[in-house]
Amino acid sequence: MTTESNPISFEQSIARLEALVEKMEQGDLPIEEALKTFEEGISLTRECQMQLEKAEQRVNVLIEENGEAVAYPFKDEAQ
Repeated sequence: MTTESNPISFEQSIARLEALVEKMEQGDLPIEEALKTFEEGISLTRECQMQLEKAEQRVNVLIEENGEAVAYPFKDEAQ
């Protein structure tokens, strides 16, 4: 997990989450270890969510026009 003085990147958090999921999916963890793994996963998920929210705020500032945020529709190239 992270500390204020040693934060890990979003990508590192995602990689750790993937490792935790894989570990839990094996289904052979003792209950206490499974709970600790789950708690770490929840903590990492919350941290990732905060990082995404900060990134979204930065994007909103960058697309602001004349002091007002302008919403642009998302264009999904797959459609």
